[in-house]
Amino acid sequence: MTSPIVLATSRRRFLQYLAGSPLFAPGAISAYATEVPSKLPDPMIWAPADGELIKGPQDAINVFDFESVAHKNVPPAHFGYMASGIDDEVTLRANREGFLKIQLLPRRLNDVSKVDTSVELFGTKYDSPIFVCPTGGNKFFHPDGEVAVAKAARAGNDLLILSTSSNDSVEDVTNARGAPIWFQLYASPRWEVAQALIKRAEAAGCPVLVVTVDRIAGRNQETLFRLMRTDMRECTACHDRSSFATRQARRHNYDGIDLSGIAGSGESSNLSWDSVKRMRDVTRMKIMLKGIVTPEDAELSVQNGIDGILVSNHGGRGEDNGRSTIDALPEIIAAVKGRIPVIVDSGFRRGTDAVKALAMGAQAVGVGRPYLWGLGAFGQGGVERVLEIVRTETRVAMQQCGVRSVKELNPSLVRRAT
Repeated sequence: MTSPIVLATSRRRFLQYLAGSPLFAPGAISAYATEVPSKLPDPMIWAPADGELIKGPQDAINVFDFESVAHKNVPPAHFGYMASGIDDEVTLRANREGFLKIQLLPRRLNDVSKVDTSVELFGTKYDSPIFVCPTGGNKFFHPDGEVAVAKAARAGNDLLILSTSSNDSVEDVTNARGAPIWFQLYASPRWEVAQALIKRAEAAGCPVLVVTVDRIAGRNQETLFRLMRTDMRECTACHDRSSFATRQARRHNYDGIDLSGIAGSGESSNLSWDSVKRMRDVTRMKIMLKGIVTPEDAELSVQNGIDGILVSNHGGRGEDNGRSTIDALPEIIAAVKGRIPVIVDSGFRRGTDAVKALAMGAQAVGVGRPYLWGLGAFGQGGVERVLEIVRTETRVAMQQCGVRSVKELNPSLVRRAT
């Protein structure tokens, strides 16, 4: 067996080789390759080793092919905003490494010539279990922003969850999607702001409110801060950071809402179960909690009448607890006992990743950074191709497991690696 020291040394040499490539110049990215574990963004080691970038979406072999093109196209600070975890980025890496602990158990001699990948969530049918995660500020990566993402989701009939912090409004994105979308809520420390956002989402036809509960404190986004230092543009024209209100000026879901008096980045450190009950009193939308990662909080969610759970650690961007969502998922499923839907995101890049989670009991799987790579690389066409690749890989992984529908996936098809 190869020793861990040899493996670490080999990995470091490989990363140093990549860091020497013009693809990753200048400066900050090269420095990360000397670190063990690596602090390269997620995970640039999968980029083409020869430095050749794909010329168009259809050239992509996997979703990682888009990351290098996005890195070339997107300004350093904007790329850093997307790529960054926080602190040591242990959780960012754990989200990927967690899948190595889980093995699929292929089953043979089942007729899988026809596979139904559709799922139903809260009475609406989607063509696949892959959903589009809420990500803020999509115009950081392409001028068409969230509207381009919505059009891509429309092409594949994918569930789209829109971030409060989107550049495009919930009305414009709903129109581009051509069907109701879910709305992710950053509650803010002021109830009046949260209530206004809830009313706006409901008026736009959103059937589900996805309340983020893990953004309760500041965060040290080291990759972002390091890449900001390499960005030579004059950014003050677009990024007035003098107050929360001015920072949100280009986040159009806040249009017409009084944001005065909100300090910092608007973290919702005062959220409580009573806050969620208050939301229930002002909306008929289903309420899902995003950021539940323990069985204790899953049980409390059920007891408090929550309609669903999104197991998420914010893609390693909220806090650096060091645990992947694929590790947390089985405990959440066991605690919920089928009483409410459970979906999951953070670190999903492959169809095999998705099938592992679906077999454990998740009802849908979210993709975040990969579609932003596609957006930054080629706009709407890039997003469409990323989602197509993940859907195709998911169908193939289901076939290898011998199942003909998502409902046939079950825990007997996965096991812990020994």
